[in-house]
Amino acid sequence: MTWLTLIGVGADGLDGLGGRARRALAGAEVLVGGARHLAMLPADGRPRLPWHSPLADTLPELLALRPRLVAVLATGDPLWYGVGRLLLQHLSPAEVAIVPHVSAFQEACSRLGWALEEAHPLTAHGRPVTALRRHFQPGRRLLVLTSGGAGPAAIARCLAEDGYGASRIIVLEDLGGPEEHRVESTALDLDGRFSDLNLVAVDLAACEQSRPCVPGLPDETYEHDGQLTKAEVRAVTLAALAPCDGELLWDVGAGAGSVAIEWLRAGRGMRAIAIERDPTRAARIAANAERLGVPELVVHTGAAPAGLAELPAPAAIFVGGGIAAPGLLDLCWNRLGQGGRLVANAVSVAGEAALLACHAIHGGKLLRLQLARAGTVGTQLVWHPAMPVTQLVVRK
Repeated sequence: MTWLTLIGVGADGLDGLGGRARRALAGAEVLVGGARHLAMLPADGRPRLPWHSPLADTLPELLALRPRLVAVLATGDPLWYGVGRLLLQHLSPAEVAIVPHVSAFQEACSRLGWALEEAHPLTAHGRPVTALRRHFQPGRRLLVLTSGGAGPAAIARCLAEDGYGASRIIVLEDLGGPEEHRVESTALDLDGRFSDLNLVAVDLAACEQSRPCVPGLPDETYEHDGQLTKAEVRAVTLAALAPCDGELLWDVGAGAGSVAIEWLRAGRGMRAIAIERDPTRAARIAANAERLGVPELVVHTGAAPAGLAELPAPAAIFVGGGIAAPGLLDLCWNRLGQGGRLVANAVSVAGEAALLACHAIHGGKLLRLQLARAGTVGTQLVWHPAMPVTQLVVRK
């Protein structure tokens, strides 16, 4: 039975609602929404449930209303960075009718003359602005919902810090409403506070220090103390880990966190836990993740294997440090589900012995990665070999 109707509302308020939305609103026994949306409705005696913060705290009260007819008001298209996703995690589609409004992204593209399929619709609402950094690429067009009036300036600062200060920024305030306003600037010059209801459009300029989309970021991208999986080996390692959207990675003995960070940059909804026993390195991992646009990286400070027992089961595990620790590879293997991938790199004799023992039991593929970089001795160009890396790749 459909008892809840989720109605999208634009900045033009109730005037912008169509017939279906108006009928659902008129027939509702209980009204639910944010303070701004509920204030649009005339007082008529019907009970009202305002959203709490965080939104999930409202769910017990909302679900207790079943099977009364409920109208939930939301902004724009409720299934595009909206409350619709949260509700459908707790309700079956048969219980919910959804009446979307034109989204803020569609409104923005209509003002800018941009094709929506060529832009990147994103949100910084309730999320760290630094997470946008993973999307910075020369020539890209971003559409970003913000968390309030200070959002556009915060986005501009991130762009300038990453070398995109010349990028064109258009702040669209109160889209679709009577107070709609547009401000255009560059990231370097944008400042001040805007309407709390705004969307930021960014036309990214060229940048000499742009970061590639593929794994293997330059080593100098990371702050580290030498414990870093080098760029070329890192690219091979990420390919072996075979990241797929939404999967969880353990990066064991994470060092600078480079493998976990590039795993998170590799797809949508990626998750990763960096396990590092040294608190100084753990803090450095968090700083690297923030700077490279993946502040959601979970940094677990603790020794392996003891520190792994309570972590959620991963889809893939990379072991880059502490490979020779007794029981570590066995624990990692046992925590993987069917189809899980274990990739481990070793440079020491003891570490290689642990990989050979694991290979003898579980099979998989062994590689020897040997890398040399050109440099000079005096006036001559010579090769400087790096330590060889033994890599085990095995799928469960």
